[in-house]
Amino acid sequence: MTNIKACLFDIFGTVVDWRGSVSREVSFFFKAKNITGVDAVEFAVEWRKLYQPSMEEVRSGRRAWTILDELHRESLVKLLSRYGVKNLSEKEIDEMNRAWHRLDPWPDVVEGLTRLKKKLIIAPCSNGNIALMVNMAKRAGLPWDCILGAETARAYKPMPQAYLVSCRQLGLPPAQVMMVAAHNGDLKAAKAQGLATAFVPRPAEHGAGQKTDLTADPQCVDLAVGSLPELAARLGC
Repeated sequence: MTNIKACLFDIFGTVVDWRGSVSREVSFFFKAKNITGVDAVEFAVEWRKLYQPSMEEVRSGRRAWTILDELHRESLVKLLSRYGVKNLSEKEIDEMNRAWHRLDPWPDVVEGLTRLKKKLIIAPCSNGNIALMVNMAKRAGLPWDCILGAETARAYKPMPQAYLVSCRQLGLPPAQVMMVAAHNGDLKAAKAQGLATAFVPRPAEHGAGQKTDLTADPQCVDLAVGSLPELAARLGC
């Protein structure tokens, strides 16, 4: 691990609590608009379920490059129709869509990132677009050195370009870059492109009873840690 010069981070679920944050934002919005009969947590989870299918349209080439903010908004419009929520203005839908810009970090994140930044380059390698990542970072105090990932690579993970272009933009070979995630699938894809990998568990990402990504897959994980401060310590930060 002494060769590592940079850490790239998955964001949704690894760095921030999307489920708790989006459901909070949805609850606030529905209360402000006197919308009743919709469970905010269920709505957040259903919104997230449309995430991969919407990106797959782009990954497959069936659709031209489209940033995540636009995909999230299209998914939101579908959900509002499914739940019978009507009479929202375009501006109100835009504001609700920006819930993804206001996600809270897990408790260990800011401390861990701050320590890592003292020695290493740190950046997101997320499917989120640049504006989303910047707004989230400003609100949550995430001290990134730069913003990398899907929009700069014009490729959604787990496509190889998402990882390789991020390394190239840092001027580093993949072997000197560590991908950090709470999802073994993400790490498997990064490992296949020559990146080092670190797993940090987020057993509350999907709520009580989560059954996936509770432990690291030794076939694709170089380093398993319990928190980002522990990762910083293991990397000598």
